[in-house]
Amino acid sequence: MPKINGNEIRPGNVLEHEGGLWVAVKTSHVKPGKGGAFAQVELKNLRDGRKLNERFRSADKVEQVRLDQKDQQFLFESDGMLTFMDSQTFDQIELPADLLGDRRPFLQDGMTVTIEYYGEEALNVTLPQKVTCKIVETEPVVKGQTAANSFKPALLDNGVRVMVPPFVGQDEDIIVNTETFEYAERA
Repeated sequence: MPKINGNEIRPGNVLEHEGGLWVAVKTSHVKPGKGGAFAQVELKNLRDGRKLNERFRSADKVEQVRLDQKDQQFLFESDGMLTFMDSQTFDQIELPADLLGDRRPFLQDGMTVTIEYYGEEALNVTLPQKVTCKIVETEPVVKGQTAANSFKPALLDNGVRVMVPPFVGQDEDIIVNTETFEYAERA
């Protein structure tokens, strides 16, 4: 695996550090008045979700890990396990539903997701950035309510609550950003 300097760490990089696999969540470069510059890096463990703040000087070497990414199709959920199928080899894999965390409601039947592997171990599931959902409950449209940034709450068909603009009504399809859980546009 390639080694990189501590000041070359960027958000999204996967590193092998202290015997575990960590993803860099945030990085900030600090130049104190006294002493050498360093990178303050917030790391998240890919296996158990622990967080760690670490300082890396430019002379420090860390191993950067490359994860294999495969597009796989979601088939079904059974007993808290999600079953995915590789579209090329038709191999099936079962992963725990808690791997998705609070993004789980946005996973739909037949959806293609990206699963990141370290060797044979699946570490992360990435949903498409935008997903189409139907609004099942929201307040009715009020005529004349055209304030620039007024939003109203809406309940989606997957049980998630989002804020939508006043012109969006019940039983409409909208596109939701799965990273920020925010309304993106009408479908």
